Amino acid sequence: MRRVVMVVAALLLTPLAASAQSRVVTGRVTGPEGRPLAGVRVEEKGTLNAALTDAEGRYVLRYGSPDAVIRFSLIGYGEEERRVDGAATLDVVLHEGIAIEEIVVVGTRRANRSVLTTPVAVDVIDVREAAQASGQLDLNQLLQYAAPSFNVNRQSGADGSDHIDPATLRGLGPDQTLVLINGKRRHQSSLINIFGTRGRGNTGTDLNAIPVAAIERIEILRDGASAQYGSDAIAGVVNIVLKSTVDEFTGSIAAGAHNAKPPSSFDVLRDRSLDGGQFQVSGNYGIRVGERGFVNATAEYLSKDRTNRPADPGRWDIYRREFGDAAVDNFGVFVNSRLPVTEETYFYAFGGANFRQTDAFAWTREPDSERNVPAIYPNGFDPRILSDITDRSLSAGIRTKIREWDVDLGHTFGSNRFHYFVDGTLNASLLERSPTRFDAGGFDFAQRTTGITFTRFFPGVRSGLNVAFGAEYRVDEYEIFAGEEASYRNYGVVDTVIDGRVVQVDVLGRPGGSQGFPGFRPSNEVDEMRSNLGAFIDAELDLTDRVMVGAAARFEDYSDFGSTLNAKLATRIALNDAIALRASASTGFRAPSLAQIHFNTTFTDFVSGVAVDKIIAKNNSPITRALGIPRLKEEKAVNASVGLTARFGDFTATVDGYYVDIDDRIVLTGAFEDTDPDIGEELRSLQVGAAQFFTNALDTRTVGLDVVFTYARLFGDHSFRGSLVGNFNDMKLGTIHTSPRLRGKEEIYFGRREQHFLLASAPPSKIGLTLEHGLGRLQTMLRLVRFGEVVLIDWLDTEDVYEPKITTDLSFTYRISDNASLSFGGANLFNVYPTQQDTETETGGLWDAVQMGFSGAFYFARLNFKL
Repeated sequence: MRRVVMVVAALLLTPLAASAQSRVVTGRVTGPEGRPLAGVRVEEKGTLNAALTDAEGRYVLRYGSPDAVIRFSLIGYGEEERRVDGAATLDVVLHEGIAIEEIVVVGTRRANRSVLTTPVAVDVIDVREAAQASGQLDLNQLLQYAAPSFNVNRQSGADGSDHIDPATLRGLGPDQTLVLINGKRRHQSSLINIFGTRGRGNTGTDLNAIPVAAIERIEILRDGASAQYGSDAIAGVVNIVLKSTVDEFTGSIAAGAHNAKPPSSFDVLRDRSLDGGQFQVSGNYGIRVGERGFVNATAEYLSKDRTNRPADPGRWDIYRREFGDAAVDNFGVFVNSRLPVTEETYFYAFGGANFRQTDAFAWTREPDSERNVPAIYPNGFDPRILSDITDRSLSAGIRTKIREWDVDLGHTFGSNRFHYFVDGTLNASLLERSPTRFDAGGFDFAQRTTGITFTRFFPGVRSGLNVAFGAEYRVDEYEIFAGEEASYRNYGVVDTVIDGRVVQVDVLGRPGGSQGFPGFRPSNEVDEMRSNLGAFIDAELDLTDRVMVGAAARFEDYSDFGSTLNAKLATRIALNDAIALRASASTGFRAPSLAQIHFNTTFTDFVSGVAVDKIIAKNNSPITRALGIPRLKEEKAVNASVGLTARFGDFTATVDGYYVDIDDRIVLTGAFEDTDPDIGEELRSLQVGAAQFFTNALDTRTVGLDVVFTYARLFGDHSFRGSLVGNFNDMKLGTIHTSPRLRGKEEIYFGRREQHFLLASAPPSKIGLTLEHGLGRLQTMLRLVRFGEVVLIDWLDTEDVYEPKITTDLSFTYRISDNASLSFGGANLFNVYPTQQDTETETGGLWDAVQMGFSGAFYFARLNFKL
């Protein structure tokens, strides 16, 4: 570590006169047919010196070493490396297609298909570029601003959702987006979101468990893909491609903090200017194994302090005095490797481990509340929900060629364990004897997937036919484990003999369990599993050089709910060399998660600031059977899209309209209380004060438009890149489907409040404008993002309108030397917040978790270096 620090310091102190020693090489990059290639990344290997080609394929690169090796790379093309050897001009031809050992573009299994020639919309995000000049230090926030159809917000006072951010694509559920790593299915989190957050009633994938420094690029397929990849791909697919670089160490050190003063801050905040400090350090290194093999490893650590945006600290009797982002310590390691066996066979393995400790404030308990013991907390207290989250994954397999078929046989394991602790709290029924820290239990999810895929390209069939088929077997396991007894028990409830019968009587009138988050009880424990077997076939045919058609079909059979068959058709028609049309239509599905089927707990909810104990019942519990709630079944979808791609000189454009119709969406209902005149007696007989459950409750229809416009140009020594991107999204809700026993209670089953949470999964529009300018060693980035209006229903049953807002990011990157650069700037530079509300929001603060969130401006600096 000391050596690394000394080297970094030396890099920082490198004389700026080194710029006088830099050398210049120019050239042109074309495809095999001589067509110029724009957007090719040209970089001096082992340094931060890099450039991009313009619309004519031209580039100008300043490099340092007389022995420099220049690397040329573009998604969809094979990578080239050339030694300069003092040449002033270096022209390169890149060949389409990716070798068998590389990762193909998501959404197609044809190896020589580039992004602009796919029949569906795919965003490709160069994470190295995006992270270098960005104020977003974790992957979720980076994607929030880089991809218009991706939405995520940090929560406050929402239990587990404060610790794992729920993310959505095109405004659909977090569990309706499939995540892949290097093309292999990534396991979901064990957490299910149960409060009024984005993704209420859904599980999702914890993207922040993947180190940003381990990622080469991210491909976002904005189209339904269940027929290609299986369950969860209704909204689309996020494919994370890991780094495979060798013989260079890449590192970064970043730090920053938030502006602690909202525009209408109260007096108590005026003595603080910054909070929510963040520190991140990462390193990536790869070694070569043989001629074609490598092992690439990454380690990353991120520490974040809490933010606090209370409403009015002078009114602790009705307001939360601690409201903001959770504190996080996040450490992750990831490895990506390929080991040659023969000329046509290699072994691959990739995966990693992530450990996260989080600390989030729950709602304030007032001094005179029956939930407080004044002898312990004379001024009341703010319970803190802590978590230990452990995430592990490993994929391994063999890729080879059998006759003319490329074969991939692999196995993937992934698990996510979420363990709750509650600190700064008490069990009020223990009075002064209560501990102030509790182990509250938690849950665990594990997934094992074994699959085999055969792929072959037939060049003699019309203009080319690609065929792929395969099978997959997957096993899911879900567990809830109990906390310590004091985290859930009410010690004021004792057995008493009345009229010769033993009954339980509450002699204290105080709630039991750990305040903030009651622990899981032994009666909540589950240990469940299921399996499914899938098979697919996928074909893409180029009828001519300009017309392509594709089709896919997939059959899956689940051990717990049955089978499903889905299909997809897609086409792309090039009208000329500049403009192409594309379209797709498919059916899709999402299997109910094991958490939606088996999750159950007793927890404390707040209604208008009043604490109420509620139960979430399992789908097959006595409560759900008594109320006639049917067994959960899969969500079914129909997707369609139509769009165009265009390239005119320095300008490119993609415009894609989409339609997603989903039947039988699984939601978490509202709470049915034991005072209900029709079903209250059943609830009381089951000793339940209020009950919620998961059910297939409604149909939704989403219509939207994605646009991406880009422009890149060199003006002498000046480079310029601009992009205008937008997502426009409109979701409509169908009729609420209740059980016969609950007919007429649709407002409780899935009422206005819950409906608005679902509709607020994404703003109706998100538009981003990014401008980048480079001159010499200085690169400047300006980004404006406009979030559309969001409407939610508060605890008073009135509408909280969050007006459209615009955030501004500005950063400067200066190349200190060939091997080091310094970036600094601000995200949400002008400290913009959502529209202020009263504290009847879901969160109990002045804002819900919408749009840009409620942390304000973030000022940062980042050192990037290569060794």
